Amino acid sequence: MTSALQVFMLPDLGEGLTEAELVNWLVSVGDEIRVDQPIAEVETAKSVVEVPSPYAGTVTVLHGEPGQTLDVGKPLISVAPAGSVVFGASADDAAPAEPQEEPVVETAAANAYREEEKAGSGNVLIGYGTPGGDGQSRRSRAPRKPVSVAAPSEASADDLSLLRTRVPGKLGAVISPLVRRMAREHGVDLGDLHGSGDSGLIMRRDVEALILPTRPLTSQARPGKPAVVAPGSATEARSSEPAITDARTGLGISSRTPVKGVRKAVAANMSRSRAEIPEATVWVDVDATALVELRAGLKKSDPEASTPGLLAFVARFVTAGLKRFPELNTRIETSAEGSQEIVAFAGVNLGFAAQTDRGLMVPSIRSTDKLSARELDTEIRRLTAVARDGKATPEELGSGTFTLNNYGVFGVDGSAAIINHPEVAILGVGRIMDKPWVVDGELAVRKVTELTLTFDHRVCDGGTAAGFLRFVADCMENPASVLADL
Repeated sequence: MTSALQVFMLPDLGEGLTEAELVNWLVSVGDEIRVDQPIAEVETAKSVVEVPSPYAGTVTVLHGEPGQTLDVGKPLISVAPAGSVVFGASADDAAPAEPQEEPVVETAAANAYREEEKAGSGNVLIGYGTPGGDGQSRRSRAPRKPVSVAAPSEASADDLSLLRTRVPGKLGAVISPLVRRMAREHGVDLGDLHGSGDSGLIMRRDVEALILPTRPLTSQARPGKPAVVAPGSATEARSSEPAITDARTGLGISSRTPVKGVRKAVAANMSRSRAEIPEATVWVDVDATALVELRAGLKKSDPEASTPGLLAFVARFVTAGLKRFPELNTRIETSAEGSQEIVAFAGVNLGFAAQTDRGLMVPSIRSTDKLSARELDTEIRRLTAVARDGKATPEELGSGTFTLNNYGVFGVDGSAAIINHPEVAILGVGRIMDKPWVVDGELAVRKVTELTLTFDHRVCDGGTAAGFLRFVADCMENPASVLADL
């Protein structure tokens, strides 16, 4: 009997992005899933999110592998009515079947499935969702070339004999017809082979690695994925040697890394910033001894209390400086006709650069001008944690009006940073280190740091930029008196 498949397309994740990287599958081929069950983790340029399924039933095809970049609107997973048994369903071994406008397959299983879909919770991401009462249900249509879905009695002896390496609770090593034929033609024993796919699924590349041990490294590798090399093969012995020579340098190419995810978004934003913004940079050395001593005194006077970090104090000074020099807390907008406007804001959303395993992220503290140094410290710690966990929301990553960059944590003194478009300025703070400094006409050892301000010369001139930078420097050098006035 023919069964109706549902193909779930990767949705718009609510960030206006066109692609996402598949991080991890949360289900396997053959699993029974329910409506709104998380099926995969995907990473966009801004965060890592779990994608829920709008369908219930048996997973038949996973359209992609971890590390692969998927386009929005392309197949993510295929689901058959509950109770189906799946053989040979793998997106690696067969092209995904595109749903076609063909007659609806009216089966009891399909009808029951549609009734279950109608009872969805209504949880949605932009571009898809379960109806939950108000939406209109989707009709199940038969794909033109569905993967093999069969009842248990229809399974061949060859199919069943290849299911001998099972993982508890999983379907086990399901082999597609293409892989089985390839193995038979080349005399490959699949019984002891552990596949590289999910739950040990044997993929086409696993068999190719055994039957083509001398194939060059580059012919086995796919874009963005390392080549699979058979243990002990001649290819393994040469895998440390570059397989391709670069024509310009004459050197071997050791690897190619696709620019994607956060790195792709950062590259695009930085390129746009350099192309559109006529930037200039000013800097100043600051004696931060008094600020360091102030914080040490607060920590000593109340060891049980949470003492704000130095960055929180600097953020407080920066916010006060932006009130005095609002030109640096703006944005330039260009109309379709080419005219430009400087947009000023009634408040400050201070972004700060946070280095994560996924790359540089810039979460922003909303309404910074309404927060104390202690409240700022709490927000900095919270946003840093969610950014590093990949859980920051688009609003937390895209709402800043000015950026503070503490590159001193990397042990460097200064940097002419690139402005975080569409903002118009960024302030960098270098490392605090002991330096000789003249105090009251005498040489002394002081805690010195360097502040660097890069600004958009379209919104202000050097006098405004220098005035803001000097204000923040004075706050750091005389923090007690300045904090009393803020």
